[in-house]
Amino acid sequence: MVILIMERAPASLRGELSRWMIEPRAGVFIGKVSAMVRERLWEKACKGAKGAGALLIYSSQTEQGFSVRSHGDTSRSLVSWEGLNLVHVPHKTRRAPTAVPAKETGAADDA
Repeated sequence: MVILIMERAPASLRGELSRWMIEPRAGVFIGKVSAMVRERLWEKACKGAKGAGALLIYSSQTEQGFSVRSHGDTSRSLVSWEGLNLVHVPHKTRRAPTAVPAKETGAADDA
């Protein structure tokens, strides 16, 4: 099983990949292809990315049962921790909520 996730990929590249795999959601490709076809599709995805990010997940004989590769600028990064592949989602800084001015009460409101 192979899963290829493309972020911000050109439509021409998505069309090329959809010849070999299904695209159940925009930029997400799933299929069962040989290792040779998988490598060639990965090369095509990396060359045609043009600033896009790519994440490849495929079955392999590892402890987790799969391997992960990434290319380009993705919203998540891969981390290897004691032989396990983990995905790190960067913490986005949250802006402090803007203070809403409290309603002033005064003599004018009572009149």
